[in-house]
Amino acid sequence: MEAFRENIQDESNSNSAFRVIGGSAAISSHPCFDKEAKHTNARVHLPVAPKCNIQCGYCNRKFDCVNESRPGVTSSILKPYQAVEYLKDLDKRLDNLVVIGIAGPGDPFANAEETLETMRRAKAEFPEKIFCLSTNGLDLEPHIEEIAKLGVTHVTITINAVDPTITAKVYKWVRYNKHIYRGLEGATILLERQLACIPKLKAAGITVKINSIVIPGINEDHIPEVAKKCAELGADVINCIPLIPTAETDFADLIEPDAKMVFKVRTLASEFLPIMSHCARCRADAAGLLGKDLSETHVLLKEYSTREEIDTDRPYVAVATNEGMLVNQHLGEASSLHIFRQTPNGFKFVEMRETPPTGGGDRRWLDMARLLVDCRAILVSGAGENPKTMLNSCKVHVVEMTGLIDEGLEGVYNNKVIRSIAKPDAFKCGSACKGDAQGCG
Repeated sequence: MEAFRENIQDESNSNSAFRVIGGSAAISSHPCFDKEAKHTNARVHLPVAPKCNIQCGYCNRKFDCVNESRPGVTSSILKPYQAVEYLKDLDKRLDNLVVIGIAGPGDPFANAEETLETMRRAKAEFPEKIFCLSTNGLDLEPHIEEIAKLGVTHVTITINAVDPTITAKVYKWVRYNKHIYRGLEGATILLERQLACIPKLKAAGITVKINSIVIPGINEDHIPEVAKKCAELGADVINCIPLIPTAETDFADLIEPDAKMVFKVRTLASEFLPIMSHCARCRADAAGLLGKDLSETHVLLKEYSTREEIDTDRPYVAVATNEGMLVNQHLGEASSLHIFRQTPNGFKFVEMRETPPTGGGDRRWLDMARLLVDCRAILVSGAGENPKTMLNSCKVHVVEMTGLIDEGLEGVYNNKVIRSIAKPDAFKCGSACKGDAQGCG
């Protein structure tokens, strides 16, 4: 113990107290696995997985301060196609963006469809980059073969105990195969699924990191056992992360582990696995070098989270306009629509199309969807909720805006932010309208 006291202050400068993860051929270039790479190689976490399948005693994902670095939080959620467009932008802004990861803000495999679709799209665009995932491991096992085929080379599993009685103290519930399990039963299921993944990941050629949260009074003396068991199963490295007490959680009143406790845990765990000692406790939307995230990330995320997917099979955009210059007609009062397309020389008018007659109820909007089957969007000054829902479901994106038609077309075709109007204004019809301002029928 005396050695612990003497070496606490020197932990960051000394590799002799415990084995610190280095830059072997199997893990080089990934800044979380290679301490030297953190100074040069940037990474990004794509926040495409909002749902979670367990409830940790230390996790509250509803709080998001842009100035905090804490797993489980993000400023925005991206859909898979939005994530790839965001990636393309980041790749231009960041020097040496090497790693693409998904770490939540929930669990990637509680959102398996979104996670895998994002990885497929990202791999197609950036086949040379490193791909990684961070998960609690509960629903990982069925997808190991596919993520290996997609080129995922690094997976992190958070395992806080290998004794179900301790695990049960960390989690309120576990949702597995559509059932909720609590207490020892839930803990046993979670642990079995986590440990089963490690040898299968290794068999697929994937580097495995274990994250263990150091929770005072719960597992600080048990984490070396986690390291021992995971090492036996083939894990490559362990990251012992100090608890961040978070408001409105079971562990909100616990005290964050001090340097002495963390050093002791890491030293004992290092007898079985190399230690990652440079963790930045990254957010689910982190982007940049470890500990030096890109400042404009949150603004970019918000912008890309509002973008619609471009359908190349729908080359046109419809516009509700009185004179062909401004978007200034409500959807319900437009008797005709101007149709535009994008060309190498700018936006060009194609033709006029008469809209279906009024008074048809829902049939009118289905007929309009058929009329606009080759249009990816329609620009209007306002629209009722019912026609918006029906047209959007038919892949005709209803854009409510005011201003020049070219501004709206630029937004649709080139994924630029379009100035929208306030909700009450969206229902202001023209003088010919005899409705009650509650939408069109």
